[in-house]
Amino acid sequence: MKKNPYLQLSVALIISCSLCARPIRAARPNVILVMADDQGWGQTGYYHHPILKTPNLDAMAANGLRFDRFYAAGPVCSPTRASVLTGRTHDRTGVRAHGYALHRQERTMARAMQKAGYATGHFGKWHLNGIRGPGVPVLASDPHHPGHFGFDHWLTVTNFFDMNPVLSRMGKFEEFQGDSSEVIVGEALKFIEQTRNETRPFFAVIWYGSPHSPWVASEEDQIEGESTKSAHHHGELVAMDRSIGTLRRGLRRLGLDQNTLVWFCSDNGGLAGVGHDSVGGLRGNKGTLWEGGLRVPGIIEWPAGIKPRVTSFPASTMDIFPTIVDLLGLPRDSMLDLVDGMSLKPLLAGELGPRTKPLPFHYQGKAALIDNDLKIVTEKIGSGKYLLFDLLTDKTESKDLFVERPADAQRLRAALDAMIASVAQSRAGADYPEGKVTREGPHGRFWYAIPEYQPYLKEWAARPEYKNWVNRKSGNRKKK
Repeated sequence: MKKNPYLQLSVALIISCSLCARPIRAARPNVILVMADDQGWGQTGYYHHPILKTPNLDAMAANGLRFDRFYAAGPVCSPTRASVLTGRTHDRTGVRAHGYALHRQERTMARAMQKAGYATGHFGKWHLNGIRGPGVPVLASDPHHPGHFGFDHWLTVTNFFDMNPVLSRMGKFEEFQGDSSEVIVGEALKFIEQTRNETRPFFAVIWYGSPHSPWVASEEDQIEGESTKSAHHHGELVAMDRSIGTLRRGLRRLGLDQNTLVWFCSDNGGLAGVGHDSVGGLRGNKGTLWEGGLRVPGIIEWPAGIKPRVTSFPASTMDIFPTIVDLLGLPRDSMLDLVDGMSLKPLLAGELGPRTKPLPFHYQGKAALIDNDLKIVTEKIGSGKYLLFDLLTDKTESKDLFVERPADAQRLRAALDAMIASVAQSRAGADYPEGKVTREGPHGRFWYAIPEYQPYLKEWAARPEYKNWVNRKSGNRKKK
């Protein structure tokens, strides 16, 4: 049988690292996954952003495990969300980009937690139901709403959302007042308090709509002296950070803070043109496979299970599901056989050696693989052209080492090509028991073309997140 270099690379160091960590003593924690929308790697106070202060994220980082190399699985919103729920690179799951629905055949973290007796709730941006355009309340009739993937309760919109949002509670539309980040954290805390009163553990997913455009921040949150765009963009991050403080205080008030694992990250790299560098000097921005498009803030706070420290271990949103399965002792078949992430449970207890499984990225005809400090990239799959970078010495990915380091180049090229072939098989449905993909709904629809939303077009036309999109219905505005 022909050896698979991608798999060989994944297991090469498992034996040497399996004995490195102390066991975690805390049992069966509550779990909260928090995700920003378009927050770049450099947009935190602890990375010394020139104008933005994030005291609550800073406090969370100081009290937990701060990742200096944490990666979104995709360079845009929907793909990374698919990776969180499945532990797989998004192109295996049906979510090739925004506007693609998550396959119902995928095994999700929410379903696994539900089976383990956890109350499961989703709050905020969903973006896994194949609907394009700004966030609108998810329909009860939607065949890809959160309930179909394991969430008992959901208060959800299809995509990004802003001030005074309209959300869907299990299919019923509700209008809220206030900053969107504060709204969904407040609702999540109500859910958490209810589960505590029922003496059930909980799994809560809080996916913000900030700081995705259009930017609408309150006057109090805008940073003085900035241009309008910068003031509103960074103001959304100020409000989002404040809601992190609300969440942490709420957990303390409920007596749940010690044994609740809170995992924070962003869904992709930062934006260009927002007044200040959003990616901390990295190359590229959202939409690219360069570090600026993929590397994001990452923090795990869990007082009962983690002592505060900073790690440079490369980790990803693909690791979240395998880590939770390992921590909680869930059945291995909670996930599909082929997952791209790995359990970080040993890392929570202490530093490891090199990562034993490379991080794969596969997006719109491009691919990359990160093997600890080395990163190989092809900007066009099938072109035969590759770039190799040493991220330890070259964080801006400016010096191609493919010719200079032939042994590493050939090893990683073989692994990258094997990953690309593996993803092609997954796309055809090889990972599912049926051996094929069952598509249960159309992809790429704009919400304003869906009949159930037609009665709301006039009412929503003046809202900042919708007004430029409603005109698309009549073809008055060119597609971006």
